Order: sequence, then structure tokens, then C-alpha cells
Amino acid sequence: MTDFSTKCLPAISDTIAPDGSQVRLLLNLAAGGMAHFELPAGETSAAVAHRTVEEIWFFLGGCGEMWRKQGASEEVVSVHSGVCITIPLGVHFQFRAFGTEPLAAIAVTMPPWPGGCEAYIVDGKWRPTVPKE
Repeated sequence: MTDFSTKCLPAISDTIAPDGSQVRLLLNLAAGGMAHFELPAGETSAAVAHRTVEEIWFFLGGCGEMWRKQGASEEVVSVHSGVCITIPLGVHFQFRAFGTEPLAAIAVTMPPWPGGCEAYIVDGKWRPTVPKE
């Protein structure tokens, strides 16, 4: 028999991500997990990379920019409601929120987030303004 799971978005964040964004944990399966991330308006995250997971982010609200770098490849993309991006394994990334609304996204992590020291701080494109985990 299959165990089905259902969860509503928590009203408050469960934790702070290593990049400094607010995290609301959603659900996990054996191959992946999902969480809601929010970066307050006007803030810039810390730059991080992951040791064992990769992610797909779908932006729900706010607007800003996402920086990604892997080896010699580097780019900054505009992000806002409706934009979907990938963060492959080992990519350095950082994001910032413009305007008056928080930058909000749903992210799928594959495999599920293992916790602990999964993310590590790297040199980023911008000076971070949020406290790190």
C-alpha cells in the first residue's frame, strides 16, 4: 500500500537556509524533496554550492536576479514569477531580491536535502546582506 502525503505551506519558516533565505519545508519522496524559499525584498543571499544535490527552482513572486557559475561558465539571469531554473550539482549560486516584495520560489531537491553540511559558502558575485545559517 502507498502512503500518500499532503501538506499546506507553513505560515512561518521552518529554518534558515545556508544562503540566508527563509525555508518552509514541504514534502519528500525517496528521489527528491520540495521546499519553499523566500528572500526578503532588497536582500542578497550568501553564495553557496551543494556537495551532493541538484535543484530545480520555480519562482512564484517578487523579482530579482540569480547568479550561477560552474568552471568557466557564468551567468546572471532575471528571475520573477513564472521563471524556472536549474542548479546542477556543484554550481556556485547566489540570488537577490529587488523591489518591495520578497523573492519567493518552490525548489525540488534531488536527492532529498540531507541536512548538515550539504551547502558550503563560496565567493559570490555580490556582497550578501542576510545572515548565514
